[in-house]
Amino acid sequence: MQRSATGPRYRTWARAFVGFYRPALGDPSALDPVARFLYAARSVILVISVQAAAIAGIMAATDRRLEVLPFLLVLLGFVLLHSISNLSNDLFGYRRGHDTPGSPRLNYTIHPLATGALTPRALGTGLAVLAAAATAIGIYFVVLRGWGALAFALAGAALLYLYDAAPITLKAIGLGEVASFAVWGPIMVGGGYYAITGHISGAAFLASVPYGFGVMSILTGKHIDQAAFDRTKGQRTLPIVLGEERARRLTQGLVVGMYGTVAVGVGLGWLPVTALVAGVALPRALAALRTLGHPRPDAPPAGYVGWPLWYHRVCLVHNRLFGWAYIAGLLGGALWPALRLG
Repeated sequence: MQRSATGPRYRTWARAFVGFYRPALGDPSALDPVARFLYAARSVILVISVQAAAIAGIMAATDRRLEVLPFLLVLLGFVLLHSISNLSNDLFGYRRGHDTPGSPRLNYTIHPLATGALTPRALGTGLAVLAAAATAIGIYFVVLRGWGALAFALAGAALLYLYDAAPITLKAIGLGEVASFAVWGPIMVGGGYYAITGHISGAAFLASVPYGFGVMSILTGKHIDQAAFDRTKGQRTLPIVLGEERARRLTQGLVVGMYGTVAVGVGLGWLPVTALVAGVALPRALAALRTLGHPRPDAPPAGYVGWPLWYHRVCLVHNRLFGWAYIAGLLGGALWPALRLG
């Protein structure tokens, strides 16, 4: 087994997908090219796209409409698009002068350009390869499902572009957080269901809401953490528009809303009773609510990884467990469809 400067390659690659962003990896040039690309693409956060695809697939299975190849391509397509979004955000952030040595972005994982992990040419090539693969998948679904698939694809692509690549970005006018809800909620889950089955499902759109709230909480928490820096760059994220305290209250509301919408879905009979398994994540939800209830400390605790991300981290850790527990609960409904109220 070949080794990188940080150990066996496969272990270094695997570490890019777990934990909270990166541990102390030292000089990015010590990593092999694959590891550098995985960390630069913020692979640890790609789990939210995997979970969104899983929810769409399970809802399709519940309706006995699951088609395996379309599901696998939806899963791959979501991960590709998310990787493209992460890398392009860094590309445009770097070009605009936002991702500088003093910016929060450089503190919690490898920046592809600012740290020299990737050359502009390598980043451009990587983005082109990912975009070509994602486009091929999109064409497949347009041929398979028709104009409906194209509408969902264009909506998702437009929001990803407008978030941080457009001349006037959603991130800069307080709408980036809402866009994250739309993309990882209704568009990915509801649109993913359509791509997998060729049908629209109200239950799939309802199932998307708690998960979309979770992803929005992650981004809102991150933008609270970065608000002081974002102000210096003219970025009017939602926490800057609302103010820190109201933004923290909003994020608490999103966390509570995740469980409230699951309960409503179960009560209406649109989601299985087993969806309440998502409650396994309640201890982490309570931890997130407590953390959001107080101002961020002036300095990180000893050994803390990821500073200045504070609210973001607790929301990400919560959403990761919520997502898997919610998926397990929905899977129970697919296996035992009769487990619904009403």
